[in-house]
Amino acid sequence: LAALERQVFDFLGYQWAPILANFLHIIIVILGLFGTIQYRPRYIVVYAIWTAIWVTWNIFIICFYLEVGGLSKDSELLTFNISRHQSWWSENGPGCVRKEASMSGIKGLDNHSYISVIGCALEYRYIEVMHSSFQILIALVGFVYACYVVSVFTEEEDSFDFIGGFDPFPLYHVNEKPTNLLFKQTYLLISPAGFSGMEGMNK
Repeated sequence: LAALERQVFDFLGYQWAPILANFLHIIIVILGLFGTIQYRPRYIVVYAIWTAIWVTWNIFIICFYLEVGGLSKDSELLTFNISRHQSWWSENGPGCVRKEASMSGIKGLDNHSYISVIGCALEYRYIEVMHSSFQILIALVGFVYACYVVSVFTEEEDSFDFIGGFDPFPLYHVNEKPTNLLFKQTYLLISPAGFSGMEGMNK
């Protein structure tokens, strides 16, 4: 649900890189849930590996909006340099008032307007940081839970296989009866009783 909520606001802000990352995250989460319901440890392992990647991605988003390591929140990195859109929260955050000022007096900018946002109770970059921090927290909880579920499934499979649960008809049971019958037939043919019986049949 948290990923879907984030996906909606990233769509509104035309943040293409986060949109793709969120979409992939939702698919992997569904895969992990399916693996839990259907007892497929491999799917859960895939989810656990993805949580590590997801945490790394969200750490990058936090660094991006806090402008750590030379990153700039005003760059077009998250939109693949396709547009100059920013986060939807930059103009629609809590308490933000969006104003448009005409720029007809400036040569070459007729019919354009300058958009200013004032009165925001919280800067949009901090809202994005809180979103990413919450995603990291959920991912860490999901990773611990995934490891626990995989360990439980593995222990159940080992104990069930130990008592022969996965081998209802072992090979030695199948071969035991025909082998005994073969020895018995051979014994009857070789024994004197077997010869007498054969002579009686020939007569």
